[in-house]
Amino acid sequence: MKTQVGIIGGGPSGLMLSQLLHLKGIDNIVLEKHSREYVLGRIRAGVLEHGFAELMREAQCGDRMDAEGEIHEGFYIAEGGEKRRVDLAKHTGGNSVVVYGQTELTRDLYEARDKMNGTVIHNVEDVKLHGLKSDAPHITYRSGDDIIRIDCDYVIGADGFHGVSRKSIPSDVLKEYEKVYPFGWLGVLSRTKPVSPELIYAKSDRGFALCSLRSQVLSRYYIQVPLTDNVEDWSDDAFWEELKARLPDDVASELETGPSIEKSIAPLRSFVAEPMRYGNLFLAGDAAHIVPPTGARGLNSAASDIYYLYHALLDHYENGDDTGLDNYSEKALARIWKAQRFSWWMTTLLHNFPDSIAYDQKLQQTDMEYLFSSKAAMTSLAENYVGLPF
Repeated sequence: MKTQVGIIGGGPSGLMLSQLLHLKGIDNIVLEKHSREYVLGRIRAGVLEHGFAELMREAQCGDRMDAEGEIHEGFYIAEGGEKRRVDLAKHTGGNSVVVYGQTELTRDLYEARDKMNGTVIHNVEDVKLHGLKSDAPHITYRSGDDIIRIDCDYVIGADGFHGVSRKSIPSDVLKEYEKVYPFGWLGVLSRTKPVSPELIYAKSDRGFALCSLRSQVLSRYYIQVPLTDNVEDWSDDAFWEELKARLPDDVASELETGPSIEKSIAPLRSFVAEPMRYGNLFLAGDAAHIVPPTGARGLNSAASDIYYLYHALLDHYENGDDTGLDNYSEKALARIWKAQRFSWWMTTLLHNFPDSIAYDQKLQQTDMEYLFSSKAAMTSLAENYVGLPF
């Protein structure tokens, strides 16, 4: 097989780039390790920044998002029994975020690829990348007993943290930065009415909690737990009891509980790989960077990678201009590190760290008080939350 762009990874990043390129007549093939059902079964974040929503519309995949997604112009931070609102629209000149589940977003992208007869190949095994420093890279994968070869101009690695793409960069070239946090998030998805029309980030002596939602009948809640905890340690009743204990009384009294549809524990880490280009391989999304979910930057950071790649490939094929490809890694990483800083800051502000000393706790409290006393600090939070410009 031969194509112009070979994309490794059939999650939202790979599908988004595939759709955008196809709309401009740039041939591409997407390879995905898992089945479509598996990909659509993953529960992920659902807060889309302003720029991401615009990118979905440009990809002609935004109709259902616009019809069913919820525009949020703010969120709450709760502490000490009090909740205070962060007015995103006020501090960003009217910008907002869209609450729309990643599962639904991925479903929209799959349907768009189907309508255009896009090539998305599932259940591929033993993917290997070859000739990345040459002008003629190729990809091989196994299908049953057959080894399939795909010749392409460029390879896009959007295959996540554990994928083959980043591992194909020599260790003497790749530099990795990582911070592992001493806790995880226990998340529960329930078919219940959300306790609040806007997200509530709660800081308490018992640990962090988040009240989120997927729709008006589907809620997503999280609590901070030690890394030693297992999902089996937490019954539904125990989860709801602990969540209520971390929320202001007026919020806890309104909380509607019910059986969990999905329950999981996600460890928190910050990770960046540099560079994001090696020869004709370009990394995107979780293959190159991961953030803790506190600031809702994960999927949104991947969207900025796709934005830069899409325009760089467009300039190459339509205008013969390789400036965007040559500058991709530097440009993408500049925005990624800003997202890393913001996610680290939000995580540090709102969580209890088991090894913190009294000095750390005083600084954390001072940071919170400064946030709500300073227009500049609030503007900084709001600008980062709705998404910095691409």
